[in-house]
Amino acid sequence: MAKKKTSLAKTLKKAIIYSGLFFVMSTASIVLLVGLLPLNTSSFMLQQHLADFNDDKGFTPIKQNWVDEENVSPYLFSAIIAAEDQLFFQHHGFDFNSIYSAIKNSASGKKLRGASTISQQVAKNLFLSSSRSLWRKGLEAWFTLLIELFWSKQRILLVYVNIAQFGDHLFGVQAASKHYYGIPAKSVSSEQAALLAASLPNPIRFKVNNPSHYMLSKQQWILEQMRNLNFL
Repeated sequence: MAKKKTSLAKTLKKAIIYSGLFFVMSTASIVLLVGLLPLNTSSFMLQQHLADFNDDKGFTPIKQNWVDEENVSPYLFSAIIAAEDQLFFQHHGFDFNSIYSAIKNSASGKKLRGASTISQQVAKNLFLSSSRSLWRKGLEAWFTLLIELFWSKQRILLVYVNIAQFGDHLFGVQAASKHYYGIPAKSVSSEQAALLAASLPNPIRFKVNNPSHYMLSKQQWILEQMRNLNFL
């Protein structure tokens, strides 16, 4: 009986080890491969189609077109960094000071503030869901580590601007620039870039084509941050 229990324990241990190795190798391979390709879809885009199906809305095409770095206005990169993650080039995927502040605010009863970096948002938008479960948070941290390990900062930022949502069924700066301004992403001005960035992370509520007073104030704040960061 004792031998059977020992054998079962060894088998279970091997299964756990092999499963762990498979998970690590498969996810690392996926991140490596994705880091080399132009991306025209993401987990969030697929979930948009699923939500449409569940709500009996039928199929609504998603507007998104991948563009390389040379076809994106430098103002767009600058505005998104200023608005979303000013320490993007200094951290390694996680802004622990912001995480601590968010936890402290939550514990004191204040409004919970987001502390996700651009790298974390790429991990979530590209591979995962918007769920707030601890399981999803753990996977987000893992994919963030892989992205930071295998991709350059320029690649992370480029993927982000190409998959971020900017409106209803509207993803990426190229589709957003054409939809809102009638121009390609490489021609966007600093003011236009700041307004696009001001719609994040909730472009359904904060509409670029009908900006609220709050959005316009945020646009000016982003422009000020861009100047402070020597982006303008």
